[in-house]
Amino acid sequence: MTEPNWLEWARELQSIAQMGLTYSEGVFDRERYEQIRRIAAEIIAAGSDQPLQTVIDLLKNEPGPNTPKIDVRGVVFRDDAILMVRETLDDNRWTLPGGWADVNEAPSEAVVREVWEESGFRTRAVQLLALYDKQRHDHPPGLIYVYKVFFLCEITGGEAQGSIETSEVAFFREADLPHDLSRGRISRGQLHRFFEYHRNPALPTDFD
Repeated sequence: MTEPNWLEWARELQSIAQMGLTYSEGVFDRERYEQIRRIAAEIIAAGSDQPLQTVIDLLKNEPGPNTPKIDVRGVVFRDDAILMVRETLDDNRWTLPGGWADVNEAPSEAVVREVWEESGFRTRAVQLLALYDKQRHDHPPGLIYVYKVFFLCEITGGEAQGSIETSEVAFFREADLPHDLSRGRISRGQLHRFFEYHRNPALPTDFD
């Protein structure tokens, strides 16, 4: 899905403002960067359905240099079926278990934790399958710039169990993937790619 130009421009302005506010000490310089951040917020508010103050508060809550956030996802197979969960906190649609990586947590630890919390299965991460720039794949446009990290995980214990974040846990064969995917989290093309990995484990890691 192609992003609107205004979103890319607003993110760039926000990045400039955030970097300036992180490293600039001059009063007048900081005022200018604050003004740039407000312009970015006004662009976002005008191009979306979000109130201006809500966008301003969101941008102010991002400290330090503006860098991508990391979304980790577990690719878990049982026989020839892939593990998926139905999210409850956003769109009530199907995705691979996962979420934001936490500070002081290795990516492999983050994905194991997320799979456990959202599906009830204990796993171990065994292979990095893909590192994707979310904006270069078939996902809806978003304000936050995201890198998506997909790990192949093996089940070591546990059983299917939902959580406060998920209402259903199920395994799907490639021909029977659910139609109502949470497209902000996973794309159909990515799922088919992971089935290719399942059939051919020697494939190299995907990136970008």
